This record gives sequence, structure tokens and C-alpha cells, in this order.
Amino acid sequence: MRVALVTVGDELLAGDTVNTNAAWLSRKLTDRGVTVERATAVPDRIGEIARVVNEYRAEYDAVVVTGGIGPTHDDVTMDAVAAAVGQPMEPSEPALEYIETQRGYAREDLTEGTTEIPAGGQFIPNPEGVAPGCHVENVYVLPGVPEEMRGMFGEIADQFSGTVKHTETVVADEPESALLDRIENLRGRFDVTVGVYPGDHVRVKVSGTDVETVESAARWLAERVDHPDDQSR
Repeated sequence: MRVALVTVGDELLAGDTVNTNAAWLSRKLTDRGVTVERATAVPDRIGEIARVVNEYRAEYDAVVVTGGIGPTHDDVTMDAVAAAVGQPMEPSEPALEYIETQRGYAREDLTEGTTEIPAGGQFIPNPEGVAPGCHVENVYVLPGVPEEMRGMFGEIADQFSGTVKHTETVVADEPESALLDRIENLRGRFDVTVGVYPGDHVRVKVSGTDVETVESAARWLAERVDHPDDQSR
């Protein structure tokens, strides 16, 4: 399953807020065997959100959008997704019932538009807040507040699946440039993907769908690199 992430918010692009939602979702989806191929931040503008969502929903199996849902003036994500899928906005009776019975709010106290989602969409419960999410076609809309987003993702996590990859990491006390021949040799010997991440030490991440192959590849490399404090993995 191939997925694209779209995070909405001027504050993300200005650097006022760290985009933790994209990192968290990427980890959770990857753990489920999903391939995350795009993570894009967009401003609070209907046209820009709709354009990106429309492009990605045609290219990927699913699009997960976070941020910009609710009753305030800059919460325009639902309207943008509705535009992307060519549907009008309409109140969701299941969302109203959930907010009344599970969240303890009276519907007459809700701000106008709180429970509106694109027509034909399915309401996603928000166990940590009020603003509902939705699933319309292959687009999933979640809140931007991290606690709410994580709680709502738990409601839909089972809809995302793929081939789970096994991963081993080899830590090398050598420059990345010095490892190039051994990494190339590793790729040729084993059916694995290799990621190299420099830092205080170089981390080489070996991944693949077959556990034994990944473990053999990591062991092969670990025997051929210098290790910090004799720690190979």
C-alpha cells in the first residue's frame, strides 16, 4: 500500500510548530507495512490543499491529511477535500450523535459547521476532542492536534496494511565515504534495501521482507566495519 501524507498549517511552514504529526504517522504506517512515499506541508488555503489532495489521491492508494479541521475561520481542510473530490459539504448525523452521546456536548451548543464533512464521506470519531474526521474515497482527514490525531488514527489504523519489513541497524565508526565499497557489495550480495545515516557515527539500516536475509546481511556488514565501543548493532 502506497500512501501520501499532507499536513496543513501556516504555522508548520513558518517554523512556529514542529511537524511531529508527519513523523509519527510515517512510523505507524511503516510499522504496518505501508510505504509512505510523500509527506507534504501546505498552507491554510483551500485552493492549495485541494490541488495537492487531488493530485495525490489519483497517484496513491490513500492520502492522509492532518490539520485545519474544526469551526474556526482558518479551518478550511474539510472544504478543500470536498472540492478535491467534487462533493458539497453537509452535516454528519453520526458525528452529531457521537459528540452528544460520547463527548457530552449538546448539539445546540456546537459552532455552526462543526460536524460538516464532504457528502458521501464516512465520519471518523474523535476520542480526544470535538472536531470529527472523515474518510471520503481514498482520502482520510484527521485533526492537527497531535493527541487528537493519534486517537483518531487508532480508529482507522486497520485500514492500512502492507508487507511488513524487518530492519537491522549496523553502527560504524568510520566516515560514510569509506563505507561505499562495502555497502555496494552488500547490495549486490543480498536482496535488501540499505539506508545510510551519518551523525556522530554512521548508522547503516538494512531492511527487507525476509528476516533471515536481513539478519545475514547485517551480520555480513557488521563483521567488516569498525564499531564504536565494540557495539555492532
